[in-house]
Amino acid sequence: MPSHVNVYIDETLNTINQLADQGIRQAAVIMRHSARYFTEDPEKEPFMVLTEQGKDFSLTLGENLPLSPYPCFFSSFFGRCIETAAIIDKGYSKKHHRFNGHHQVAEVLSPFYINDINKAVSLVQEIKAEKFIRTWFNKEISHKIILDPEKTADRIANFLIETVDAVGENRIALCVSHDWNIFPLKEYKLGIRHEDAGVVGFLESVVVFKKDSSYYIANHQQKPICLT
Repeated sequence: MPSHVNVYIDETLNTINQLADQGIRQAAVIMRHSARYFTEDPEKEPFMVLTEQGKDFSLTLGENLPLSPYPCFFSSFFGRCIETAAIIDKGYSKKHHRFNGHHQVAEVLSPFYINDINKAVSLVQEIKAEKFIRTWFNKEISHKIILDPEKTADRIANFLIETVDAVGENRIALCVSHDWNIFPLKEYKLGIRHEDAGVVGFLESVVVFKKDSSYYIANHQQKPICLT
């Protein structure tokens, strides 16, 4: 676990609250899971759980969500994402005494874009993560290793739009995912170069919302941009 933890509870809550204050009643928030344990073994990656600090961060976020729009929860199938969603839900329920339905797992919130995990990990170790991401975004890595980054962004954005419609009015979908799922959204949908956006911290988010029959995407670094 790194000695310094980048956590974005306030930024995520501020974005959600600002949209609620503007009368936005349908939204989907994709966020990185909370602080977790790390491993050098790629086969153990799906099973890494939250640290005690990560659990506290998740609970704090849940306790400070606004009562309305009412949340529902989705996550990657990785343990740390399921755990984050469950604890955020616990914090919200503890504060507002409301049951939000059952949490759902969605493949698109997981690292679906990785086709060869061993080659991807080897390449990351060889050239380091930041260069790997730029090389990916430059479309210089074989699709046998990792999917096209722009198509990856399209698939995630489409899932969020579909989820906004599926949950209905006065609902907000909280979708717990991974930093690498958020990187392409920032690059291709928010128009923020990866080098300028910086790392995606724990519980950092991007929001897709519906307004006047159109869909917009925003985060704490970028004002809303129309997706349709």
